[in-house]
Amino acid sequence: MKKSVLTRYRVMAYVTGVLLVLLTLGMIGKYVLDLNGAADFTRVVSIAHGWLYVLYLVFAFDLGSKAKWPVGKQVWVLLAGTVPTAAFFVERKISHELEARLAEDSPTPVKA
Repeated sequence: MKKSVLTRYRVMAYVTGVLLVLLTLGMIGKYVLDLNGAADFTRVVSIAHGWLYVLYLVFAFDLGSKAKWPVGKQVWVLLAGTVPTAAFFVERKISHELEARLAEDSPTPVKA
């Protein structure tokens, strides 16, 4: 597995997580606080989150298949983009795990 696969996943996890938090705040503003403009904000953010979540699913599935994760772990990572702030915690855990594995797999440079 290449480091670029992990990097793509990490970027999309952060983007998806931020958009989901913004969407949650927009929904609170729209339905609880009845703020002006919250409906338009929520509409834009929900569309962006929806499309970028699909991209997150593709990158997370690609990462999981290359890391040879079991199905349960794969589903856990895929669903992390649907719970506000979960993507941040899952991304951190997955990144630590896979960076350690990438460090083990990389060849050590030979000193001359």
